Amino acid sequence: MTVVERLVEAGGLSTRAALLAHCDRIDIDKALAAGEIVAVGRGRYALPIVDEGSRKAHALSGLLSLTSAALHHGWEVKTAPDLPHVVVPRKRRVSSVRRTGVHLHRFDTHEDDIADIATGIDLTLAQCLTQLPFDEALAVADSALRHDVLPARLHRVVKSLRGPGSVQARRVAQLATPDSANPFESVLKAIAADVEGLNAKPQVRIRTAKSTARPDLVDADLKVVLEADSFEWHGDRAALRRDAQRYNLLVVEGWLVLRFAWEDVMFDPGYVSQVLVAVVALVQRQAERPCSRCRAA
Repeated sequence: MTVVERLVEAGGLSTRAALLAHCDRIDIDKALAAGEIVAVGRGRYALPIVDEGSRKAHALSGLLSLTSAALHHGWEVKTAPDLPHVVVPRKRRVSSVRRTGVHLHRFDTHEDDIADIATGIDLTLAQCLTQLPFDEALAVADSALRHDVLPARLHRVVKSLRGPGSVQARRVAQLATPDSANPFESVLKAIAADVEGLNAKPQVRIRTAKSTARPDLVDADLKVVLEADSFEWHGDRAALRRDAQRYNLLVVEGWLVLRFAWEDVMFDPGYVSQVLVAVVALVQRQAERPCSRCRAA
């Protein structure tokens, strides 16, 4: 996996330490020198779209918004935007030439809505949770909570919302948690949340007679485990072996363990949803079917 690919999988932002866990130092430095990644702080790197967004927003006397603002605040996103999202006042005239290379939005901001070159934390949350697709909105909310936005602040923002998108925002706030480690896990959680009969919670510790595990998502009632299988945790054979042993023991204890690749979760949610629906149906059938010993009795 290249440095850029690793940064994409990480949600557009990463620390140098996290990159070094999976990439060679020389490859990181080469990517930096070539402009394939940019430094956005001490020991912190991002995709070039983050740096480009700031320049575009400044040129338009506008503000970064939506996922561009989220990245500016240091929050990982499901997908870094192809072009920067920039918001300008509703009545400002912007020529077709100047708007080239940006996703232009119109919104009248107040002084309290601004943080440097981006919309402030509260407005960024409000706009992302109401305007982005559900899975992307949840990825942003989880990221914000991982990066020092208090749950009380998130819920206060959501409580103030009215109109289009406010219902989705409330649902996102109910599911959001800093326990989801990255956008990959957040998106898997979003897909699972739409599957009837499945109640998957993040990072639930499972203790059995033979093992202890803390999977990405757990439905304790159905005894189903969902794992977002990422290169991040399988950097070497030893890590892969430990995971294989841990989850094999869970299966022996009666748990169903499902492992999903990043590409499927991010780009083929229909497949993931289909598998989860089938698993719920399977567990329900097994619960209704008496065992052979019970029939014999």
